[in-house]
Amino acid sequence: MEQLEDHFPLEDCSIITTASDSNAGLRIVCCVCGVSIQPNPSYRCKPCLEQEYDIHSDIPKEVTIYFCRGCDRFLEPPSQWIIATPESKEMLSLCLKKLRGLDKVHLVSTKFIQTEAHSRRIKLNLVVEKEVIAGEKVTQSFDVEYIVGHQFCWDCHRVEAKDFWKATLQIRQKVSHKRTYYYLEQLLLKQKIASLASSVKNVSGGLDMFFGSDRDAKKVTEYICSNVICRSSTAKKLISHDMKSNVYNYKFTYCVEIAPICKDSIVLLPPELSRNYAGISRFCIVKRVAK
Repeated sequence: MEQLEDHFPLEDCSIITTASDSNAGLRIVCCVCGVSIQPNPSYRCKPCLEQEYDIHSDIPKEVTIYFCRGCDRFLEPPSQWIIATPESKEMLSLCLKKLRGLDKVHLVSTKFIQTEAHSRRIKLNLVVEKEVIAGEKVTQSFDVEYIVGHQFCWDCHRVEAKDFWKATLQIRQKVSHKRTYYYLEQLLLKQKIASLASSVKNVSGGLDMFFGSDRDAKKVTEYICSNVICRSSTAKKLISHDMKSNVYNYKFTYCVEIAPICKDSIVLLPPELSRNYAGISRFCIVKRVAK
C-alpha cells in the first residue's frame, strides 16, 4: 500500500466529495495534467483531448479556385461556371465544396476573414467537431486559404476565337437606299441588343451577326420582327451526333428580310390590286408602314 502511495498519491487520483463542492457531485482528476474534471470515458480534460487529437489534419489548409476574367465567374467542379460575389452564400458554398475530408467531421460554423481586395486570396475560418472516444467530442478551429487562379471559361474561349458561332442572323433589305436598315441598326445600338453577338460582319445587302448560343440569336430575331416590317425564316445544320448519349449538335441560321417599302416611297400597284381598291391610280405614295 505504501509503494502504491509513492507512485499514485491518494489525494490526486481518488474520487473526492467535500462539503464545499457537494453540489458539483463526483469529480476526478485528468490523467495527463491532473486538473479536476467531471468523470468521462477518456479520463482527460478538454484541452488535453484537443492537444492529443488533431481532427482537421486530413483537411487541406491551402486550396486553389479558378476565376474567369472574361465573364467574372468562378469554376464549380467539374465544369460549371457560377457568379459568386465576395463573402456571399454562393462563394461559401463553392469554398466548402473544394475542401476534401470535410465529410469526416461535423461542421459547426464558418466565417470569412477579411483580406486585401488585390491579394487574390480568400480566407475562411472553420470550426469542426468530431467524436474521438465514446461520448467525448473534440471541437477545433482552423483557417483555410484559397488562392484565386485565372482560367478562361469555355464560353470566353469561344468569344476570343472570332470565327466561332453557334447561330448566325442574316439581316437583308433589297433596296438601294436601305432607310429601314439604317434605322434598325441605330435601334440595335441604342438598346444594346448588338452586345449579345460575339461578332458582327458587314456584307453586301445587309448584316451578319454571329452568336455563341441559339437562344441569343432567337431573342434578337424576335426583337427585330417586333420593331420593323419583315419576314423571317430558320434553318439548321447538323454538325455532330453522339450515338451513345443521343446528343445532337446543330448550327442555326436565322434570316430576316426587311420589307423594301418604307414611308414616303413611291410604289406601282399591280392592275388587279388597283381595281380592288376602287380603281385608284397605280402610282401611290406610302403614308405609313404597319403590320
